[in-house]
Amino acid sequence: MIPEQKELKPNTNSPLIKIKRKLIEFAVPLLFLVLCIIGAYYARLQPSFLINEIIMRMARNPVLVLALIIPVLAGMGMNFAIVLGAMAGQIGLIIITHYEATGITGVTVAALIAVPFAIIFGYLTGKLLNRAKGKEMITSMIFGFFAVYVWQLFFLVFVGSIIPMRNEKMILSTGVGVRNTVDLVGIRYALDDIIKIRDLPGITIPISTLIVVALFCILITFFMKTKLGQDIRAVGQNMEIAAISGINVDKIRITAIIISTVLAAWGQIIWLQNIGTLNTYGSHVQVGLFAVAALLIGGASVAKANIWQVLLGTFLFHTLFIISPTAGRNLLGDAQIGEFFRVFVAYGVIAVALVLHAWQKHSAAKNK
Repeated sequence: MIPEQKELKPNTNSPLIKIKRKLIEFAVPLLFLVLCIIGAYYARLQPSFLINEIIMRMARNPVLVLALIIPVLAGMGMNFAIVLGAMAGQIGLIIITHYEATGITGVTVAALIAVPFAIIFGYLTGKLLNRAKGKEMITSMIFGFFAVYVWQLFFLVFVGSIIPMRNEKMILSTGVGVRNTVDLVGIRYALDDIIKIRDLPGITIPISTLIVVALFCILITFFMKTKLGQDIRAVGQNMEIAAISGINVDKIRITAIIISTVLAAWGQIIWLQNIGTLNTYGSHVQVGLFAVAALLIGGASVAKANIWQVLLGTFLFHTLFIISPTAGRNLLGDAQIGEFFRVFVAYGVIAVALVLHAWQKHSAAKNK
C-alpha cells in the first residue's frame, strides 16, 4: 500500500508571511499616507501653513473621534449618533452665549450644561440600539438624521415662542427662532489661549488643548482597564457569553453609548471654541461622518479600535482634507473642482476604508 501523504501547510511564521500580514493590517493607513504625500506634492502649500493647520486640527478634533472608541469595543460598531452629543454641546454653548458668559469659565459652564442633555440623548440612543442589535450602525445613522430635523424644528419654531430668548444678537428679527450663525467671540480660543506657543514663524501651538486631548486619551485607556471597561470588552466579544457570566448586556451597551455621547458633547465644545462661530443648523451635521472617516483611516474597524488609530486617523484624514482642494485645483485647473474633490474625499474614504477592511478580514481568515 502507498502511504498516505500529509498535506504540507505553509509556514505561517516565515518572514514573508509576517510582512504580508502587516501590509494587510496597515493597508488603509498606508493608502491614505500615500494619498497625503501625493496631495501635498501637487498642493504646493507653504510648509508653515500646512504644519500650523495640522497642529490646530490635531488639537480640536481628536476628542470627537475618541467618542467612537467605546461603542466599537462594546460591539456596536461606528456610532454615527454622536451627532446628538454634538447637539448637547451646542445647547451648552447657546445657553452661555445667551447669558454672555465668557472665557474659560464660559467653556466650563457650557461643558457642565451639556452633560445632562448628553446623558438623556445617549440613554435614548442606547435604548433604540438595543432594539436593533446587529444593525446598530445604520440605525444610529438614521437616528442622527432624524435628530438633525428635530433640532431644526426646535430652534426655528419653539425658541422665542414657547422658550423665551431675550438676547437680540441671537434671535431672528421676527422674534422666533435662533439666528443661523451665533458668534462665539466670548469664548473663542478660551481653551487654546491658556498655554500657547507663538514663537515659531507662522505656527501656533495650543499646548493647553493638546494637554486636554492627551488627558482624554489617558482617561479612556485607564477606564478600559476598570471593571466596567472589562465588561464593555466582554459584551463586545460575545454578548451571549457575557450574559451567561452575569453581565447586564443591555445596560452595558446603554452605558457605552452614554459615555460616547458625553465625549462627543465635550469634543464639539472644544472644536467650536477654536472655530469661534456656531452654525446653529449645520455645525453638527457632519460630525459623525468625519469622525467615522478619521477612525477608519487610522486602521480601525467596526469591531476594533484604539487610541493610536484615533490619533493617526485624525492626522491623515485632516491632512488630506487640508490639501485636497488645492491639489484638485492645481491638477484640474478649476477651483470649484477642488472643492468637489474635498467633498469626494470626505464621503469616499468611508466606502474605501470599509471595502479594504472587508478584504483584510477575508485575507486574515484565508491565512489561518
